[in-house]
Amino acid sequence: MTYAGNLESSDSIQNKNHNFYAFEKADICDKDAIKRILFQYEPDVVIHLAAASHVDRSIDSPDESIYTNIFGTYNLLEQSRAYWMSLNGSKKDDFRFHHISTDEVYGDLDEGCDPFTEESPYAPSSPYSASKASSDFLVRAWQRTFNFPTIITNCSNNYGPFQFPEKLIPLIIMNALKAKNLPIYGSGKQIRDWLYVDDHARALLHVVLNGKIGSTFNI
Repeated sequence: MTYAGNLESSDSIQNKNHNFYAFEKADICDKDAIKRILFQYEPDVVIHLAAASHVDRSIDSPDESIYTNIFGTYNLLEQSRAYWMSLNGSKKDDFRFHHISTDEVYGDLDEGCDPFTEESPYAPSSPYSASKASSDFLVRAWQRTFNFPTIITNCSNNYGPFQFPEKLIPLIIMNALKAKNLPIYGSGKQIRDWLYVDDHARALLHVVLNGKIGSTFNI
């Protein structure tokens, strides 16, 4: 987990036995760790949300975005594919690799432009969005080359409890509560979609249970 993921937010679930989950702190780029986790827990679905996700930080220091989002996705794909190849029967037929991406891959939405759709061309405009676009293409390549059962969803900006305070919505709320100036970027006329994290989670579950292999869905 990166700084924005705030490991302290997971204190209540770490190092505790639970019937519904097991918590593992691991590096997505660590081949041996990912392999061990997959073969130990034998998942029916891999939902890939791990990412370095801050646009400004990707501009100041692109290394983390490139390494985590591209190499990390490659590593997770390869280890998941090796695990999938070891499966048999319905367990193999029903397996899914669900890659979570971003609408940032479509570029900037200017005033008066139509909303993005699943058919919108990719036009990433930052190291972060370029790294996520690259990871999308890796996932598609693994599906087409190896018949690996993948699905991609591209989501808009998420917000909700425990979000890191540098993100726009918690930053606006905190500044307002402290009677401080609200941050305005550029002209302030940019268009953004916002998605509550619980709604996103429900959408991901629906897609992974009902989505067609090889499909891409905007959320």
